[in-house]
Amino acid sequence: MLKNLNDLQALVTVARAGSFTKAAAQLGLSQSALSHTVSGLEARLGLRLLTRTTRKVALTPAGQRLFDTVAPRFEEIATEVAALSDLRDKPAGTVRISAAEHAASTVLWPALLTFLPAFPDVQVEVVVEYGMIDIVAGRFDAGIRLGDQVAKDMIAVRIAPDLCMAVVGAPAYLATRPAPVTPHDLAAHNCINLRLSTHGALYAWEFEKDGHKLNVRVDGQLTFNGSLATMQAAVAGFGLACVPLDRALPLMAAGSLVQVLADWAPTFPGYHIYYPSRRASPALAALVAALRLQTERT
Repeated sequence: MLKNLNDLQALVTVARAGSFTKAAAQLGLSQSALSHTVSGLEARLGLRLLTRTTRKVALTPAGQRLFDTVAPRFEEIATEVAALSDLRDKPAGTVRISAAEHAASTVLWPALLTFLPAFPDVQVEVVVEYGMIDIVAGRFDAGIRLGDQVAKDMIAVRIAPDLCMAVVGAPAYLATRPAPVTPHDLAAHNCINLRLSTHGALYAWEFEKDGHKLNVRVDGQLTFNGSLATMQAAVAGFGLACVPLDRALPLMAAGSLVQVLADWAPTFPGYHIYYPSRRASPALAALVAALRLQTERT
């Protein structure tokens, strides 16, 4: 009996407007086309739905019954469509992030403490690993790495101050041999290595002094794939470790660690969150904004 829901929508609009002229303007139709639509509906149902006079249009009892049935349904549909539009722009869903362990614990985690309660419909998955990876191939939404490690074709947002590295060792360990004066002196020391899990290589310790940069391969009894474990081993006296300075500072203040080669300590551009497209999801955009706000506050 019905060609489509447009016939019913036409009837509801005319009944609410009380006029074919007003209803036609609301629907973007000509008055004659709208009148033809309603007349066609009446013909298919075999019932008169509207009483037309020169001054107004009113529902017949049959028309009123049909109006009372379908009008609330159209309102429900409109409400649901509006809700879907809100959902499109509302931060929701899962954000997968690849981050180095230090960045995850010192930059990302503090931001998540306030971000997650504020956005309960967002889930965050953090995969901790060192080295650069292809976040697109790995199906990550974003990565967090030092600024000089981010590919030029990525959208990158700075989320942390510059990072300083430090070579540290326990006082008990340094009491057994002379402290290194230059990076080359590390050859005579037991050093705790860091293996970059993404490609299996050992991290070459980086140094810089007076514009001169130097990478040194070190040897020792222990190798880990995280800076926290290397620092714990250094505190235990198993050798020298190269770790982020901010992580070592509390232990240095407590006397558990001593920094060496301080005049060779390099500084790197701070952590950036990066992603491959400017069309970031609302969830990712909200997280980037939270990380940026945290940086501005520190």
